[in-house]
Amino acid sequence: MKASGLFLALTLLFGGAVTLTAQEASSPATPGKESWAFNASVYGYFPPEDAHYAQPTVTADRGALHLEARYNYEALKSGSAWIGWNLEAGKELKLNATLLAGGVVGDLRGVAPGYELTLAWKAFELYSEGEYVFDTTDSSGNFFYNWAQLGWSPWEWLSVGLVSQRTRAYHTGLDVQRGLFVGFTYKNLSLNVYVFNPGWETPTVVSSLAVSF
Repeated sequence: MKASGLFLALTLLFGGAVTLTAQEASSPATPGKESWAFNASVYGYFPPEDAHYAQPTVTADRGALHLEARYNYEALKSGSAWIGWNLEAGKELKLNATLLAGGVVGDLRGVAPGYELTLAWKAFELYSEGEYVFDTTDSSGNFFYNWAQLGWSPWEWLSVGLVSQRTRAYHTGLDVQRGLFVGFTYKNLSLNVYVFNPGWETPTVVSSLAVSF
């Protein structure tokens, strides 16, 4: 199956789950029954010397179960599907983590273990996601992908901080890119702007828009 076909199928699957959830919400609640939570985001990448592209991600969570689909994340014209297990611990210092297993199809083909974690304390939040892709067609394509950011939120609607990433989806002169970000939140919507590599080379700008429901 082509990557675009896989991503479309997963999107339709999650869309069906959204419809089911809406139908369940209109019925009397069942005691102890957990509901689905969804998030959809799209990142726009604008590297100065490479193709500009969009990177959509859709997630669905129900209790400890986590499902996720990404496109153009590990490589352009490639999609990945994930299943994971949600964990949480702590109160004042709160940890939320998801252990993941996934597969990648398209221009890049492989399997990958991964993780997502958030560590929050007062107005500070550390977020990191990573995966190691084992390229099933050429082992020289094995690669560790990572995105990490440390943010400070002086108000609920604003966050600023530091960000880094390691990717092969586009190319720069730096193996690990570093930068700054600013984010705005309104109800269930969030908008973020990231600027990578300022001071090292021509900056790469990344923007994101996300909605949770």
